[in-house]
Amino acid sequence: MIKNVVIILVLFFFYIESSLAKILIKYKVGDQIVTNFDILDEKKYLIFFRPSLSSLKENEILKLSENSLIREIIKKKELDLIFNNLNNYNFINDLKKNLFKFKGVSTEEEFKELTKSNNLEYDRIIQKLKYEGLWNELIFKKFGKSIKINEKKLKDELSIKLKNDKKYEYNISELLFDLEKNENIKDKLKEIFSNDFKISASKYSISNSANNGGEIGWIKETLLSEDLNKILNELKVGEVSEPIKYPNGYLLLKINDKREMKQIIDINKELIELVKFEKNKQLNQFSLLYFKKLKQNIKIDEY
Repeated sequence: MIKNVVIILVLFFFYIESSLAKILIKYKVGDQIVTNFDILDEKKYLIFFRPSLSSLKENEILKLSENSLIREIIKKKELDLIFNNLNNYNFINDLKKNLFKFKGVSTEEEFKELTKSNNLEYDRIIQKLKYEGLWNELIFKKFGKSIKINEKKLKDELSIKLKNDKKYEYNISELLFDLEKNENIKDKLKEIFSNDFKISASKYSISNSANNGGEIGWIKETLLSEDLNKILNELKVGEVSEPIKYPNGYLLLKINDKREMKQIIDINKELIELVKFEKNKQLNQFSLLYFKKLKQNIKIDEY
């Protein structure tokens, strides 16, 4: 009997030891540890939000999961410094509605069942949404007054565009990428074009549209700059633009579809939409640049 107990105890401790041996520290972001288990957990959530990632190779999706987790940790550290109570915000209800629509469910209970069937924690998903919502609020608070909109100039440009006999709108996908140290644009583009554009956008894009495989939907040419309209007008459906240099990286645009605008356009309503579009574009640029600064100022050790 004693012998059996000893054997059981030995097996038990062997099991514990072997389990612990599998837990490896992969990164240290500031004072926070990231293990291989954390990365595997993040992988599940990424695929849930961006199903197209499941077609990537295992090493590619794991690298993407590492970067996603590091990005979340950096943002959360900054949010903890700025906001007193991360749970005291009502905007989460709007974020939930958008998420339910994105995943094709109508109610919170349906979504909980969906997360359960995918072996995911509902509260963890809501927490991730909360971080992104607070990050957007932070960017608006810090940079809202730095937004520069010349409404007269926009209205003048809009008037010229509306005089065109034919006006178009484009169904567009985008991929905004940055170059890491020791990377060159030629090799980066080779990596990007080695996959389907949607997969590459999910993998490489630093824009929020990466969650949708880069898809941003239909955009009227009246909302776009003259330079972008010229680029899009020269592309055929299915083609991808040359890299366009931006302050926060390089932008690739793909035309998924194109159609002529038939509706009568009210210039005043169009101007309101154009101003909103321009504000969001500037806020997105501030967001990317601010995150880049935070990342440069935090110590990240890889093991």
